[in-house]
Amino acid sequence: MTPKQHAVAALELRQPDMVPTFELEFQLEEEMFGKAFLRQEDLRGLSASQKEYRLKANAEYMVHVFSQLEYSIIPVHYLELEDALQTVRYLRELIDDEYMLCAHGDGTYSIPSGHDMVEYSCWFFEHPDEAHAKARQMVEDALERNRKYVDAGLDCFIFCADYCFNDGPFFSPKMFAEFVQPYLADLVARTKELGAYVIKHTDGNIMPILDQLVACEPHALHSLDPMAGVDIAEVKQLVGDKVCLCGNVNCALMQTGTDEEVIASAEYALKHGKPGGGYIFCTSNVPFKGLPPERYQLILDIWKKHREY
Repeated sequence: MTPKQHAVAALELRQPDMVPTFELEFQLEEEMFGKAFLRQEDLRGLSASQKEYRLKANAEYMVHVFSQLEYSIIPVHYLELEDALQTVRYLRELIDDEYMLCAHGDGTYSIPSGHDMVEYSCWFFEHPDEAHAKARQMVEDALERNRKYVDAGLDCFIFCADYCFNDGPFFSPKMFAEFVQPYLADLVARTKELGAYVIKHTDGNIMPILDQLVACEPHALHSLDPMAGVDIAEVKQLVGDKVCLCGNVNCALMQTGTDEEVIASAEYALKHGKPGGGYIFCTSNVPFKGLPPERYQLILDIWKKHREY
């Protein structure tokens, strides 16, 4: 099976010959491979030919990095839309159909910044009609962007609106059911109609709204946050027959724990996520800048040891 076929099988709740892996983002490329991925600020002031050269070189570097990491899904981030679309086109030329390509694709309400949290919360109660109108428009805007990505060659989206803190959702389950869930369900369904796979990401304790998330019918849930008490064994038992599960390796332990604790977290995620398929191995957020690269390599080594079915 190709890397993409591993991912497709997992996302479709089938059992591939090995557990696939990927990350929402990978931020250790400079530490592990010698240079950073291209950012938008790197393109400012360049001529058209210079930009084309940099985008092609970055696409080639991405293929090198993610093939070395043995990802099944290559994340495309850090660039504004038109440059990201061109990157997708270059990547598709380089990899043909060997890997899946993903980008952010959400368009639903999420946790606001701490600067306007009170005003944001009151607005839903004081102006519900405006809130619904904005929610509908956000879905349309996201769908227009997602359609452009699919036309360029993308085949997977990570819906990255965060809904939950460590102790539970920002919106009550009742408010979530009114202002988020129907719009998320609509965006998931219409993005799937484009021919793309959908992975719904949110950190935090998703358990009070797990049923609502699954009812939206994404192909997968990410990141099953153990720092918020989300247990992949419980989630697998509750909804593992309805949605692919991604994640659950504890990022906090990867930063501050012992090697033994990191190994135990990775082995636990594989032990409980792997059975029967429908699981993609990854961290509970991202391999973030500042994380010791050897800690990320450690969980990859555990994955390679236990990934075969």
